[in-house]
Amino acid sequence: MSKRLKAILDFISVQKIATTSDVHRYIVEKFQEKIARITIIRDIDFLIHSGFIKKQGQARNVKYCPIITNPLLEYFNVDDYFRNDCDDRVIKNKNFRFDVFDHLAGLFTDGELDEICVINEKFRNNLKKFSPTIVKKEFERLIIEFSWKSSHIEGNTYSLLDTERLIKENIKAGNHSREESIMILNHKCALDYIFQNASNYKRITLAKIEELHEIVIDNLGIHAGLRSSAVGVVGTNYKPLDNIHQIRDAMHELIKTINRTTNPLEKAFTVVLMISYIQPFEDGNKRTSRILANAILLANDYCPLSYRSIDEVEYKKAIILFYEQNSVSYLKKLFIEQFKQAVDKYF
Repeated sequence: MSKRLKAILDFISVQKIATTSDVHRYIVEKFQEKIARITIIRDIDFLIHSGFIKKQGQARNVKYCPIITNPLLEYFNVDDYFRNDCDDRVIKNKNFRFDVFDHLAGLFTDGELDEICVINEKFRNNLKKFSPTIVKKEFERLIIEFSWKSSHIEGNTYSLLDTERLIKENIKAGNHSREESIMILNHKCALDYIFQNASNYKRITLAKIEELHEIVIDNLGIHAGLRSSAVGVVGTNYKPLDNIHQIRDAMHELIKTINRTTNPLEKAFTVVLMISYIQPFEDGNKRTSRILANAILLANDYCPLSYRSIDEVEYKKAIILFYEQNSVSYLKKLFIEQFKQAVDKYF
């Protein structure tokens, strides 16, 4: 999609309803150049036929509005949204919403799933063609880069090269804390475990999630098991559940949702999304969600993600956007990009 098309979609999504003249005026002002009205009409027609917007009214009364088939797919311009400090943003609901579970089906279009399926076939075919040595090396590389990036998202300051040396030679970088080294090595242990036991994750249970979480937090002074006290989240005024019984209910609802979802990519995405949203543990929630999502992908012969190229600030923005507005649009975009890049970079 061109910059102009994205700008038109942004404008209509924010305005909720707009005329051709509204769009034309906005685009001319934004790009500071003469753009013919007929060009804007063609752009609008493209967005209509692509399923992004719809037309209302006829003749001079025609107006355009965004198509939202699922409330969780509502579009937000991320740059505009995060120009405001967290205290100044208008949050849809500051508290956890159980009705989110009603809308977790159908977050991906058929076209998106078909495209992912085609890409994943490349991964499966390459695994058959590559020698066992090459496959082992590629998975080792993915483990190192996932351990580095997933830790980096959580504030770990190890470099990629120091992470490689730590994992391969168990040599700790002298200018880093013990906790940072443990965090990375725990990632490696958790990934080794899911690679060795991938078939266990065709069906998910609370015990399996808690088991992975225990590996993630080992020797970090974090309590295992579902938390029984309130937690806050940096950068947002969203408040996760603070009652252990409700947390348990939310986890059971999540597990039911995962197990009845048939597409592995949707399963994995739901895990990344909802464990971050529920925050069932005292700490290590997002780390656990990313590792569990990879376990589900591996169990179903899908390529795991390393998140190597993801911008951690953008990732955090995508998670916060879901916390505050229950919109998955940006996180879904990043997730699909990382899946494509994993197949391309490793296999």
